[in-house]
Formats: sequence, C-alpha cells, structure tokens
Amino acid sequence: MTDTAALVQSLIERVELLEDKLAIQELITAYGPAVDAGNADKVGALWAEDAVYDVDVRNMNGRAEIMEMVRTSPHQDYIKNGCGHLLDPINIVVDGDTAVATCHSQLLLRNPNEDSFRVWRVTANRFDLKKIDGTWQIQRRTSRVLDGRPEAPELLGRAGS
Repeated sequence: MTDTAALVQSLIERVELLEDKLAIQELITAYGPAVDAGNADKVGALWAEDAVYDVDVRNMNGRAEIMEMVRTSPHQDYIKNGCGHLLDPINIVVDGDTAVATCHSQLLLRNPNEDSFRVWRVTANRFDLKKIDGTWQIQRRTSRVLDGRPEAPELLGRAGS
C-alpha cells in the first residue's frame, strides 16, 4: 500500500469512527426530549426490538415494554407535573458494529406550587449499542441510582473500556 493509500485509508477509518460516535451521541441525547414529550414512538425508535432497559427499580424487556413505560403512570404523572431527563457528556467506545456509552443522568421534577425544580434522581448509565442495518440502536441500558451502593460507581468505573 502506498503512503497516500495508507493515509486515505486512515482518514476514512477516523471519519467513520467520528460519524459513529456522533450518531451514538445523537441517539442517546434524543432520549430526554422524547421521553419528556411523552412520545413513546420516538423513544421506541431508539431501542432495538429485543432491547433491555435495566433500571434499579425494574426491568423492561423489549421495545414494546419501554414504550409502554412512556405511555403510563408514573411517567405520565411526571410529565403532567413537570420533569426533565438530562444526560451529561457521554463517554463512547466503538468496536466495529458494537459500542458502549457511559454517562450520568438526572431526573428533575418540578416542585408543586413553587417555581422551582429538584433533582429527584442522579443515575449512572451504561448503554450497550449495536449497529443494526446501518443504524445505531440501544441494545441494553443499565441504570443505577447513585445512592452509595457500589453498583453505580462500579458501572461508571468501566467507562472507556
């Protein structure tokens, strides 16, 4: 391979990696606006058909269960009272057609009868992603509340690997 061909190949690989990381970032950061709007279809489109959403308080198995969570209480109650799901900058590691993304998230809830919000949950998140038919989707999301138990710090400690 010539130096030019090697340089072009290297640039192609770097651009593909950047495109994958950007697509994953856009996928994950679309969750908050979609779930706060109560748009179950948009939320569902982020997940693989057989996805698992493993929250410390419950498991949702499959896209349909995740979408149902958006449509029902308590989630609809959060929306009616005012809420915001915020995700911080995401650490993304891509390996071919799979990736792992790690971040914190916060769930803000509006204080009734006040002009303020409170942080209700701060959570450690690990997203296992897969490129399916050329599109990144969430295969599994594991979320653990940062309440002093070791599971959340352990999950965050695996970021970057």
